[in-house]
Amino acid sequence: MTTLILLTPLFLGFELCQLVLSERYLGIKQIARGANPRLLGLSEVTAFFWSSIILGYWLWMLLLLITPLGRVHGFSLLAVSVLGFSLRRGSGLKWVLVILTFEGAVRISLLGSLCWATWRLL
Repeated sequence: MTTLILLTPLFLGFELCQLVLSERYLGIKQIARGANPRLLGLSEVTAFFWSSIILGYWLWMLLLLITPLGRVHGFSLLAVSVLGFSLRRGSGLKWVLVILTFEGAVRISLLGSLCWATWRLL
């Protein structure tokens, strides 16, 4: 087993945080009051670290493709991310929250499955 797969709980926590933040910035209350979440913005430091973690997450998903245990999970995570991104690009603001929530739930379940498979091998 590679140490690459042992990073799964870290990214599971990141996905949970990302789900909470998407609700905060794109939540129903924000939509109801007509706020544009792109104008609310994160601070530069937070945006930098958040973007860095997302880039690391994508690199990790790509590297999962070379590990026997993580190959299916890595491909599934990449497919869900690409499909979710393409759906979000073409939808209105109200549907972005729905797509983000569903996409996050699927990715969390895939990461949970990978955690469980890793735990069984330990």
